[in-house]
Amino acid sequence: MKSHSAEQVEQALPELIAATEHTLPQQAHALARARAFAEPFIATETLDTGENTLAHADAVAAILKGLGGSEAMQAASYLVYAAPHLNKPQEVIAKAFGESYAALAIETTKLVRVQQQARDADDAAQLALSPQVQTENVRKMLLAFSRDLRVVLLRLASRLQTLRFYAATKKPCPPSVARESLHVFAPLANRLGIWQMKWEMEDLAFRFLEPETYRLTAKLLDEKRVEREEYVEEMRRRLQAELKSQGVSAEVQGRPKHIFSIVKKMRGKSVDFEHVFDIRALRVIVPEVKDCYAALAWVHSKFSPIIEEFDDYIAKPKANGYQSLHTVVRDDAGRAIEIQIRTQAMHEHAEHGVAAHWAYKEAGTKGYSGVSASGSYDAKIAVLRQLLAWERDLAGDAPGLFEDRIYVLTPQASIVELPQGATPVDFAYSVHTDLGHRCRGARVDGAMVPLNTPLHNGQTVEVVATKEGGPSRDWLNADLGFLASHRAKAKVRAWFNEQQKHETVARGREHVEKLLQREGKTAVKLEDLAAQLGFKSAEDLFAVVGKDEFSLRNIEAVLHPVAPAPAHDEVLLKKPRADKGGKGGVLVVGVDSLMTQLAKCCKPAPPDAISGFVTRGKGVTIHRKTCSNFREMAARSGERVIEVDWGLPKSEGGSVYPVDVSVEAADRQGLLRDISEVFTKERMNVVGVQTQSVKGTAWMMFTVEVADSARLGKVLTMVAEVSGVRNARRR
Repeated sequence: MKSHSAEQVEQALPELIAATEHTLPQQAHALARARAFAEPFIATETLDTGENTLAHADAVAAILKGLGGSEAMQAASYLVYAAPHLNKPQEVIAKAFGESYAALAIETTKLVRVQQQARDADDAAQLALSPQVQTENVRKMLLAFSRDLRVVLLRLASRLQTLRFYAATKKPCPPSVARESLHVFAPLANRLGIWQMKWEMEDLAFRFLEPETYRLTAKLLDEKRVEREEYVEEMRRRLQAELKSQGVSAEVQGRPKHIFSIVKKMRGKSVDFEHVFDIRALRVIVPEVKDCYAALAWVHSKFSPIIEEFDDYIAKPKANGYQSLHTVVRDDAGRAIEIQIRTQAMHEHAEHGVAAHWAYKEAGTKGYSGVSASGSYDAKIAVLRQLLAWERDLAGDAPGLFEDRIYVLTPQASIVELPQGATPVDFAYSVHTDLGHRCRGARVDGAMVPLNTPLHNGQTVEVVATKEGGPSRDWLNADLGFLASHRAKAKVRAWFNEQQKHETVARGREHVEKLLQREGKTAVKLEDLAAQLGFKSAEDLFAVVGKDEFSLRNIEAVLHPVAPAPAHDEVLLKKPRADKGGKGGVLVVGVDSLMTQLAKCCKPAPPDAISGFVTRGKGVTIHRKTCSNFREMAARSGERVIEVDWGLPKSEGGSVYPVDVSVEAADRQGLLRDISEVFTKERMNVVGVQTQSVKGTAWMMFTVEVADSARLGKVLTMVAEVSGVRNARRR
């Protein structure tokens, strides 16, 4: 909420702008104008931290000045805090200061809001994602906004001031702020090479997160501080004088001790305080690169170097452009001291990083021109490379990972990562699948937009949804541009596939219920029938029937089990359904027009070797020659044996013959279904099934119709490969 005075000031904005424009040119004296503009809004306001907003803006401007930012850059710190108090901040600031200032204020304000909301969610422990994942998303959002390098500096300076405020007032710093400072802001400062800011942020954040460890380490540093400082000062004077005598003009300084760095080294190397080498440290600053190596040679000649601690970052700079020689040596007493050697230019870069090379130029009536590095295009590219390199670090060295991503917000301030070109429909599916299905409209930054509108970084998206419903098939039309996310497309396709499945199940249910009506078996429970056929549920049975993947004959076989085989073979078999001839495909040699029948006991089929046995009053019964019943009857009544052979097969629509198949398997859910599917796929009709399960072993007898028993061997091999089947053979 604005204070009453702020509202009054906003009403007087036209006069205020006119007055400042009259007294000051648009880009001249930007710092004074910006402070005067913002002061009525923020002088009596406080931030969430409790710090006065105007005091905070003053401190941020001072930090930016220390980093080399011009008045124009410092002016932006005031406009950022004035923006939330304006009804139309972009329009107002653009009129008074130019479009570039307005864009900077708005983008920075968005980022402040995003980070604040993410921290609030962290503190409330209401994240769907872990705090670590959310922090990673904040990093990505920071990078997404950081294409304007001014945003980076403004946020870094603001965060440093916030940490300083908590330290100065001794107010407790929220853990989420300290964590974000240590894991987001300090690494960003490091990547940009702004070491002065990095070290201070790390020490302050660590002080708030681990106060006891910080206090103990500070105490260890302080215990021998006087002795150590005297030693370092003696070494500093000696080194500077000796280098001067060698013709090397050098400035030798003692180096500050950073508590977080010391603790990190103690933990990383598992050493105690006394074995951390940079507790005693010097920095040597020389005019030229050749002087660096001359100084190094002298140091190594006078002291004993610890070879494994030497690093040449001049020959091989760090990823952020840092250059220096690092060496650790021992004096005659065995005390270790770290020495860094660098040029003045390297030192400036090490302290302020890319900020040391940034210049901010006013651009007349066109407004603020952004970043130029002494007018150097190469310097701008160098800065951008540091951010891209940090992106690659975050992405696990996957180049360009973030280049095709955008980051938008839910109304509850959760961050959503989407592909470039994503729409509100993509956003809805990324939040929740059901929300995607029911999406019918969207508001982007409060304004209704078409559902195929591409989204951009930092926008807040709100989905308008119906209580129930499904997606439109138009969403899958690439030409209409409703979806860019592979995940969203998959969800839409899955929805339509599910609808198709419902239709298939309904069709299968209809077929099964009609069969039961036809057979007079409407009292049969569908779930029991499905279980008998090896399905987990009736719906699973309906699905395969609806897709024509399971024959209704299998259901008929369960409804009408095959009767046990008779003791004798004199029963005349029913003619096979495909048999239209008078001899059942069997030629009786030497005798014509005799009635023939296939023996029930051995069920012969071409091309089995067969023999006939004359049955009184019933013609000739055809047996396989290997049939044990036939051999017994032939031994008793050899005169009734007659030579027979199969007739020539017909080109199409030939006879089929029932044969028995015995299967032994480990009993399990779905076994009968899986075996039946093998016969169905091989176009062998199952006309009878008998099953029995004893102590986990299933014994199954299938009666299948074949035109050629030779082909049965291949099918039995396939049955034997079904999971759990131990043996499959013809009976």
